[in-house]
Amino acid sequence: MSLPPPVCTTRRVLAAGGALVLLTGCGTGSVEVPVPRPPAAIAAVCAHLRDRLPAKVHGRSRRATSPKSSLVTAWGSPAIVVRCGVPRPTALKPTSQLVVINGVNWLAVPPDRPVTFTAVGRRAYIEVTVPGAYEPPGDVLIELADPI
Repeated sequence: MSLPPPVCTTRRVLAAGGALVLLTGCGTGSVEVPVPRPPAAIAAVCAHLRDRLPAKVHGRSRRATSPKSSLVTAWGSPAIVVRCGVPRPTALKPTSQLVVINGVNWLAVPPDRPVTFTAVGRRAYIEVTVPGAYEPPGDVLIELADPI
């Protein structure tokens, strides 16, 4: 007889580029993430990206997301989250400082203590939320740059 999975009752709310990402407090179960609603052509690009994303990021395995979507991928606890097809970041201006990692331009928000990075200059905007537990966050972006 198998035991049911533990229930995660603790949640943290993390502001991510204007969206709220609800992270479960333990590593089991799914992580609740708002699903972007891009046009069909962008959603197709994002579905292809999901197939190319690594099984592990920063040594953490993939975990389920809720609701399940080809536009959202998560790893570890606290969850590193990728959302593909997000709207253009409101913070993106012609004068925005971008970080370039392995050929990908990233907008960091907030700029002084980034938690959310958005890949810009691609067919789709791709948002990566990196919790403070993963330092430096650039290591996570290095691992994600090739598929992006």
